[in-house]
Amino acid sequence: MLIRSPKDWELPESAATPERDYLLRPRSSEPSFPRRDFLKAFGYGAAGFAAAALLPRRLAATTAGFPTRINPAYRDPALEPTAYEQITSYNNFYEFGTDKADPKVRANRGWQTEPWTVEIGGLIRNPLKLDANDLVSKMGGCEQRVYRFRCVEAWSMVIPWDGFPLAKLVKLADPKPEAKFVTFTTVHDPRNIPGQRSGILDWPYVEGLRLDEANHELAFIATGIYGRPIPNQNGAPLRLVVPWKYGFKCGKSLVKIDFVARQPRNTWQIMAPDEYGFYANVNPNVDHPRWSQASERVIGAGGLFGGRQRTLMFNGYEKQVAGLYQGMDLKRNY
Repeated sequence: MLIRSPKDWELPESAATPERDYLLRPRSSEPSFPRRDFLKAFGYGAAGFAAAALLPRRLAATTAGFPTRINPAYRDPALEPTAYEQITSYNNFYEFGTDKADPKVRANRGWQTEPWTVEIGGLIRNPLKLDANDLVSKMGGCEQRVYRFRCVEAWSMVIPWDGFPLAKLVKLADPKPEAKFVTFTTVHDPRNIPGQRSGILDWPYVEGLRLDEANHELAFIATGIYGRPIPNQNGAPLRLVVPWKYGFKCGKSLVKIDFVARQPRNTWQIMAPDEYGFYANVNPNVDHPRWSQASERVIGAGGLFGGRQRTLMFNGYEKQVAGLYQGMDLKRNY
């Protein structure tokens, strides 16, 4: 008999969001999404089709391997997932404005995220340029992970992401030995993205990871939230999620992933090198030059402005990721 030992971050099934909540239709105020005809391709039976039909489709995130229940992994048992409405209404997405409410309004004014092409290149043996849905299919479908999310601005959420491990994409790309880093380039479409017509940042937005960080089992590419296709304002259709790092590392609306030999400079590092480094690991012992990082405001908790809680090293994933930075000066390599 196989006896499975749960991992440190896993929750008991009793902590899962109820299936009835998971399968609810989006509210009428939310944007509608076109259907894609790939249910048949993944061999759905009648029961699977019926469950899947409850939700509109954009990506295989909510089709391939569509779950009949949430798989509650990688989350802090002390925290409940943030409400869908709050996750999708309180966003930093400077391409659509600097106010937290801007992205939900402006990213849904005719901006199209399907079809969507992503290119994977650089120092790899298997370069690819393909539709985002086809990429998810190549990844074998999706799973749901519930991660803590910590913004560098000292606020936090708990988000149920649907998607696939980044390590699967790395394996598909098959990096050459000289590849040491991965860069993530986001969409550049100033005609349809109003914030990119400003000079607030150097567009397109670029982020990067070391290759061993990209291969860590926690690193993730998100294609959905709460079992629904990821909304435009949250980075549709492909978003990087690295839960032990500050949220600005999680590049939205990815169009290009490159494997490179040298450490890249990310967008905020270029914009303000004294405030934002390459690693952006959550560290309560290293303050931002303009505010403390020792605690955080929890969105959706403690009333209108959220309750406060102590920030955890590596956002609570210290046991899993500290080994990546053994021997490094984390104050210098911020």
